[in-house]
Amino acid sequence: MSRLKEKYKKEVIPSLMEKFNYKSVMQVPKLEKIVINIGAGDGAHNAKIIEGAVRDLELITGQKPVITRAKKAIAGFKIREGHPVGCKVTLRGEKMYNFLDKLISIALPRVRDFKGVSPKSFDGRGNYTLGITEQLIFSEIEYDNIVKVRGMDIVFVTTAKTNEEAYELLKRLGLPFRN
Repeated sequence: MSRLKEKYKKEVIPSLMEKFNYKSVMQVPKLEKIVINIGAGDGAHNAKIIEGAVRDLELITGQKPVITRAKKAIAGFKIREGHPVGCKVTLRGEKMYNFLDKLISIALPRVRDFKGVSPKSFDGRGNYTLGITEQLIFSEIEYDNIVKVRGMDIVFVTTAKTNEEAYELLKRLGLPFRN
């Protein structure tokens, strides 16, 4: 069992039950899944760009990504319906906690001038989205092997009903929010 899953069971559940006055352990919000998405719109014209994004995401997460395709044609971007425009991975269970641990302890501290993640990126239903500008902050990525420096979106899906509950959950799991 990962370090963060242990922390969730031993520290986070009791502290959230006390703070929000839950009657049952089942009411305590939990992290359901983490979805990591890399958009590569220019990959519709160059297959190497999509392959590079897939390889990077696979190295970072340890799971094979799904290629996302355009839902409709956009003439201005020269994209046709069905063209590959990115890739995504959905992490659950042990891999999810391992990725979160790696993100908090290794990747985020490598961001230049890092002061914490924004506490304003909640969607109103207890989910949090974090944008990262380059994949180089992950130690698995070698600078010489990347096709193009890309950003990624990391979405934390929780069972929390409100933003406040989700904020407390992620904060107690160790996500470094700025004040």
